[in-house]
Amino acid sequence: MSRSVWKGPFVEESLMKKVDKQKAQPNKKPIKTWSRKSTIIPDFVGISFLIYNGKKFIPITVSEDMVGHKFGEFAPTRQFVGHTPADKKAAAAKDESQAPKEAKK
Repeated sequence: MSRSVWKGPFVEESLMKKVDKQKAQPNKKPIKTWSRKSTIIPDFVGISFLIYNGKKFIPITVSEDMVGHKFGEFAPTRQFVGHTPADKKAAAAKDESQAPKEAKK
């Protein structure tokens, strides 16, 4: 379910303060945030963020295409390693069944 239009986009208040503070400073360090639920607004374009995915911080530089999306969409929490092909599974099972058994004394 999406957020009501009359409420406007949700942006963490502390995050807005950090962005306003960074715009006044000449050095541009990335802003660390744990707020994956915050919506990216046009004020964030061109600013670098470090978004926490539960394990580490993922570096993101906001572009115009990202406006309207949530920060969490750009920092995946799960890493897909891929599916194991059926022939590799079968070969591994075959090798295990044909392994020489130790001689009993």
